[in-house]
Amino acid sequence: MTGSRKANDEGSPADDVANTGRRSPAATLHYRRVLLKMSGEALAGDAGFGIDPTAIAAFAHEIQEVHALGCELALVVGGGNFFRGLSGESSFGVDRATGDYMGMLATVINSLALQSALEALAVSTRVLSAIEIHEVAEPYIRRRATRHLEKGRVVIFAAGTGNPYFSTDTAASLRAMEIGAEVILKATKVDGVYSADPKTQPDAVRYTELTYIDVLNRGLKVMDSTAISLCMDNGLPIIVFNLLQPGNIQKAVCGEAIGTIVRARVTSGAAKRAVPRGTQE
Repeated sequence: MTGSRKANDEGSPADDVANTGRRSPAATLHYRRVLLKMSGEALAGDAGFGIDPTAIAAFAHEIQEVHALGCELALVVGGGNFFRGLSGESSFGVDRATGDYMGMLATVINSLALQSALEALAVSTRVLSAIEIHEVAEPYIRRRATRHLEKGRVVIFAAGTGNPYFSTDTAASLRAMEIGAEVILKATKVDGVYSADPKTQPDAVRYTELTYIDVLNRGLKVMDSTAISLCMDNGLPIIVFNLLQPGNIQKAVCGEAIGTIVRARVTSGAAKRAVPRGTQE
């Protein structure tokens, strides 16, 4: 612990910027502390595998803009651009638990890459891993994570929950509640939750609001059922939106109506007709 604490205190060059207190006031924020869940595939860009430098730089700029508003921002990044635990079992015969651990290591790779991209923009960032890898990341400790957020640092949670059979969606729900996040921002490649795949079914309906029970009963692809149930039990809202639309992360934290919101009660019309991809409300 002594070594980790020393490294933490010494910080990084980006800390000098984060600790100057020059960030913009949070007057425009609707959510003060959020957890952003990103898919690993988003970092791959058009290549579909690995990390696209252009894509990760663009996402880092988006996060930098939100951070500059004074938002306390934590992230969970998937590892699907490198490996998925479920695919390993069928592709080359590794057992499910081993495959899930391999997927956790993929999320560490993505987390380190995103940390590097953010700190290149002078955004102080910490990677906290559920699997201890002291040489590259801090171990996950809830109080340490919240302290980093209070100090104005972006926190990236790597290695899922540290346990096999649990997805990064479930890790996002768990970490969001542990740090006291007000909302989960589920960043995807589509502009909300649809009743069917809008690419193959043009008459698919896009929902503006859903309840947790709606998602579970209809089998909608928002997050896995464990993650949804966890959010439902603790009243944590989820906003599903298109990450590829520039400015959407900032719009979400400022309370603008984008994508689909999942919560305990629906307050307006629950569904609307599908709109072209990227079209805003």
